[in-house]
Amino acid sequence: MKIIEFIRLIRSHIVLLVLVPVLLGSLVTMLTRKPTFTYTSQTVLYTGLASGSSIEMDKSFNYFATNTAFDNLLNIINSRKTQQEVAIRLLSQHLLLEKPDPKYISAQSFAGLKKSTPALVYTYVARDSTLAQSKKDTAALKKEVTAIMDSQVVNSRNNIFPTVINRDNYEQTVKNLTELMNSSNTNFVYKLLNFNHPHYSIKAISSIKAMRIGTSDLMKLTYEVNDPGICQQTLAIYNEVCTRNYKGIRENRSDDVVKYFENQLQSANSQLKSAEDKLLGFNKSNNIINYYEQSKAVAVVKEDMEMDYSNKKAQLAGHEAAIKRLEEKLNIQQLVQLKSNSVLEKKKQLGDINFEIATAEADANANNESRGKLPRLHKKSEELKNDIRKTVDELYAYQNTTDGLPVSKVLSEWINNVIEAENLRAKLLVMDQRNREFQQQYAIYAPAGANIKRIEREINVSEQGYLEILHGLNLAKLKLQDSELSSELKAVDPPYYPLSPNPNKRKVLIIAAAFVGILLVLAAALLMEYFDNTLKNLKKASKTLHLSALGMIPKIYLNPSIDAFTSVQKRLLEISIQNIQQSIDTTEVAKTPKTIVFLSTQEKEGKSVLAGNICKELKEQGKKVLFLNYAADPSSNLTLKRFPFVHRLLGYQDPRINYTHPFLQKPSSYLNPKEYFHCKMGDELSKTKSYTEILDANGISIDFIPDYVLIELPAILNTNYPAGIVAAADMNVLVCRSNRIWSEADQTALDTLPLQAVKKTKFILNGVEIQELESLLGELPKKRSILRKKLKNLFRFQFFSKNQF
Repeated sequence: MKIIEFIRLIRSHIVLLVLVPVLLGSLVTMLTRKPTFTYTSQTVLYTGLASGSSIEMDKSFNYFATNTAFDNLLNIINSRKTQQEVAIRLLSQHLLLEKPDPKYISAQSFAGLKKSTPALVYTYVARDSTLAQSKKDTAALKKEVTAIMDSQVVNSRNNIFPTVINRDNYEQTVKNLTELMNSSNTNFVYKLLNFNHPHYSIKAISSIKAMRIGTSDLMKLTYEVNDPGICQQTLAIYNEVCTRNYKGIRENRSDDVVKYFENQLQSANSQLKSAEDKLLGFNKSNNIINYYEQSKAVAVVKEDMEMDYSNKKAQLAGHEAAIKRLEEKLNIQQLVQLKSNSVLEKKKQLGDINFEIATAEADANANNESRGKLPRLHKKSEELKNDIRKTVDELYAYQNTTDGLPVSKVLSEWINNVIEAENLRAKLLVMDQRNREFQQQYAIYAPAGANIKRIEREINVSEQGYLEILHGLNLAKLKLQDSELSSELKAVDPPYYPLSPNPNKRKVLIIAAAFVGILLVLAAALLMEYFDNTLKNLKKASKTLHLSALGMIPKIYLNPSIDAFTSVQKRLLEISIQNIQQSIDTTEVAKTPKTIVFLSTQEKEGKSVLAGNICKELKEQGKKVLFLNYAADPSSNLTLKRFPFVHRLLGYQDPRINYTHPFLQKPSSYLNPKEYFHCKMGDELSKTKSYTEILDANGISIDFIPDYVLIELPAILNTNYPAGIVAAADMNVLVCRSNRIWSEADQTALDTLPLQAVKKTKFILNGVEIQELESLLGELPKKRSILRKKLKNLFRFQFFSKNQF
């Protein structure tokens, strides 16, 4: 659609475009004669969820966790439980007031509450007398009141809570009304909260808008209501309830975790203590101070003793072999045994003394008595050694052995080996006794090690579990403290008392209604234009019919909107005749007469009027014409429309047709009887192929040879038409109304025409709206102001007229 066409569309509906907005604006004006003033207050809460302080020093910022935290807070704020508690607290506050106070509730709202509240509800309102009768409830309630008072520091500072109301009475009333509401779904409080009360219903409370301010830690709550005091008090109570509920949820969740870890820590502590007591009892029963050190010391001593025992045993074997070899060399052993009993006796005594010396030396570290015997035993041992030497010297006076060795030297060596061998035997006996003691000690330590390992493993497992639980408890307590810090909502901007009402939206509503009216009319016009499936104009008709156009004929209104309408109509008829003549001349120039068949798919398309006026125009051009009418259709295609004043009132074209116009006269009024004949349809006529056969079939004779023969056929959808005449005609003119829809049946009927007839078929569009004539004639002769001409050129992007160049 071009701009000029859009402007023309608006101009054609200009009355509706003005009338509908005026009516809608007037309707809104009448409905808002008594406007309701509303007041708005807001409060800002600091949450600390995004950038607040935290005990967890390594806690990093998490965008998704922060958004989740804000979503949780918003859901708590918008939850039904929160809104329900706010409504009950607001109702309790107003019921406790003795008289209206504009700071808390207006006189009008207070009177409405008193009027609508049943007397039974006031029995649930706590007064000083009723509160004294329930001391137990009061004592239990004081703890809750204290907690709530702690969370309302901001409210107390700003004196938002009414000072004339006792806080204990207020909390008791809230408790009573909550119990009343939960008792049934038919009581007054339940209905008040769930119906549409403007102040106390959940629907009204839910209109509080909560939103996060940008990406900050701040939450803004906004409320709009018709009472300034109620507006402020509702937001103040909302702050209190939201803070307490949010804090309770955050802290209770962490407190449950702390209690769980405390219980588990107590159980782990008991298990660890039991395992430690078990180890202590085992050590006591086995006389173990430090098992690992003791067992290590025993093992070292035993290893050293075994090595010393092996060395001494080897030394004893060596001394015995040496004694035996020396005695063989001396060959005096028998002599010694026979003659020297005293030496042998002393030898035995020396062995006993050496055993006692070895035993005393072994027990010297533990026994003071043994330590005191050692000098005496050593002295006696030396005396026996000297006696043996002396006796041997006296008994054996031999200077040499049997081998010729000096006897003194061999005897000295023999005596030393004998003495050393006796010493070694004594030590070996002591070491054998100590070895048996070590075996007994090993029999005790061997199973004790496995048991101690098992008990220590049990202690280690219990200790690890205890430490893990203790670590979890510390983390839970840290989380609890962090939750307590982060769950504190602070009102950085308490709700204010709105002094002036919100700007009235009446003007905005009126303007919006008018604008909507314009949009509705304009949208309806555009939709009608877009979905208009009529033939309407030549361009659209040619696309629909798939035929070439000969011209168009406008509607002949009683009051046309253009000057010199008759000349315009005549010029359009001349253009159609010119196109017909040119089309016929290009096919068969020498043929006379020219046969033109006028046909239509439906009745009342205006064939008779159009064909008659063409005959009239051809006669004025000096042509001889003959008009044969098969169909009795002498009237116009337009019928009289009723209520023309409605169209004129709405700014549309007067729909009445000017039936007195010369163009709409019957052909018989301007054609003589020899030029116009009405023919009847029949089987014989349906088989005719030329106009002469039609004349003969109807018994008509003419005394001239016409230049043009115009034959009008009835609607081809309703009557069988003479196909021979249509096929033999020089031109077939299809007449169509512009305000009709070309249906599939019309197209099917047109497709039944003979192939040679379709090539010679063109159409004339009848009853076209006057504004569509510009596509054929250019700008129509109308009275236009200079401004209108300039605007028209502007919308056509034609800024200069041709005569300016």
